[in-house]
Amino acid sequence: MYKTIVTVHGMVCGMCEAHINDVVRKTYPSAKKVSSSARKKETTFLTEEKIDPFLLKDAINATGYEFVSSETEEYERKGLFSRK
Repeated sequence: MYKTIVTVHGMVCGMCEAHINDVVRKTYPSAKKVSSSARKKETTFLTEEKIDPFLLKDAINATGYEFVSSETEEYERKGLFSRK
């Protein structure tokens, strides 16, 4: 599993966060735990496969927000019920 953190400029409210979350879900239907923060200017989500940052950049920029950068790293579930 992979965790992706995307820096997005232009989000100023909860509706902006919802718009970016929708873009991520439409671009990557298998994305899980999609979360955006206008304050941090970040969107995070989990996927089973590595993402194509250029595909996400085009999708975000097409909505009027600005894709600044993205970082994808391996993610290991932690917690009482995690599988190994």
